[in-house]
Amino acid sequence: MILVINNQASEKEIEDVKKKIHQFGCEVYESMGLNHHILGVVGDTSDIESGTFQTISIVDKVILVQEPYKKANRLFHPDNTVVDVNDRSIGGKKLAIIAGPCSVESEEQILSIAKSVKNSGAGFLRGGAFKPRTSPYAFQGLKREGLELLKFAREKTGLPIVTEIMSTEFLDEFVEQVDVIQVGARNMQNFDLLRQLGKTNKPILLKRGLSATIEELLMSAEYIMAGGNENVILCERGIRTFEKYTRNTLDLSAIPAIKKLSHLPVIIDPSHAAGLWWMVEPMAKAAVVAGADGLIIEVHNDPENALCDGAQSIKPEKFDRLMGKLKILAQVEDREI
Repeated sequence: MILVINNQASEKEIEDVKKKIHQFGCEVYESMGLNHHILGVVGDTSDIESGTFQTISIVDKVILVQEPYKKANRLFHPDNTVVDVNDRSIGGKKLAIIAGPCSVESEEQILSIAKSVKNSGAGFLRGGAFKPRTSPYAFQGLKREGLELLKFAREKTGLPIVTEIMSTEFLDEFVEQVDVIQVGARNMQNFDLLRQLGKTNKPILLKRGLSATIEELLMSAEYIMAGGNENVILCERGIRTFEKYTRNTLDLSAIPAIKKLSHLPVIIDPSHAAGLWWMVEPMAKAAVVAGADGLIIEVHNDPENALCDGAQSIKPEKFDRLMGKLKILAQVEDREI
């Protein structure tokens, strides 16, 4: 339930409405913008009569929310959310470009790639320290050593680091050391992990599950936001369909769909979606035109010998050329890189 508040309402009148909401055992989610002031009623509203709040003079309108996600709902937050990350942001006019290798392999590798993608215009460095792999025999990442190497690359380049968390075991370390905590597709519905992330104030990059619907993705975001952490960035990385030519099927329609339903920023991962390096460029360009707030792209200086996902990684020089093209497309969409 959403209460649209009159702009002339006094603070006391608004506080009285909040108290009334709390009497029903519900929480209040307040959102104020230049042209709106709303109170979101979060919780079990089944016992609240439809006319309970309509008779209050400062309430211009009562809107019943049918979707199960509340805080992620655009009705609760009409303006687009911008997530601040150090001196950068994700969700504003400037597109967030996150680039780097699938896995951190060595100091020389991660530092070389970090310097390269920064020179090309990337604003964030990605790299896997803890790797969830389909096979237990595949490279699982350097773990804590990889995290230290990411921090070293950040120190040398100034790029905020984005890396994936696997479980709550390392949560304190991630909160302290990582700039954006990524929740991978396989953990999108790891609700215990999501609840714990909700107790932090760290930006969370939440990837869509392998076969998850858009509503399920938003419900996972709701788990984090319900805990108090509203710094959530959604990521479409392709979903599993009957098609086998590509690694996954990139659902570009998810961008306008999510933006209609939610206020949270949406970025696209063309690397994991296609699984083929030569598809990264066209999918990245299409994502920008479709309205994405950013991209997360795998870049490797030696993809032929990469320990993880070399087939979908592009080389630094290819990334540099792509960035030049994306800058032109961004201008067409009144965005910038």
